Amino acid sequence: MPTVTIHAAKTQLSRLIEAALAGEEVVIAKGDKPVVRLVAIPQGQFKLGVLKRDALGPGPDFFSPMDEDELAEWEGRD
Repeated sequence: MPTVTIHAAKTQLSRLIEAALAGEEVVIAKGDKPVVRLVAIPQGQFKLGVLKRDALGPGPDFFSPMDEDELAEWEGRD
C-alpha cells in the first residue's frame, strides 16, 4: 500500500489510478498524516433484469373498462 503526499499525487495521478485499478490501495497523506485512500470502484456488480421474463406474472390491464361497482366507488357514488 503505497503512501504519497498530496503534491506527489497531483503529479502522478494517472500512475496512482492505474495502481488502484490493479488492486493496490493508495494512501494520500497531508504531510505525515494519511487523509485519503484511493481504491478502484468494482465494475460489473450491478445487473438489471435479474428476474425471468414472466416471474411476476402479467401486469394489470389499465385500459380495460371498470365494472359498474368499481366505477361507482372511484367516482364516489353509492
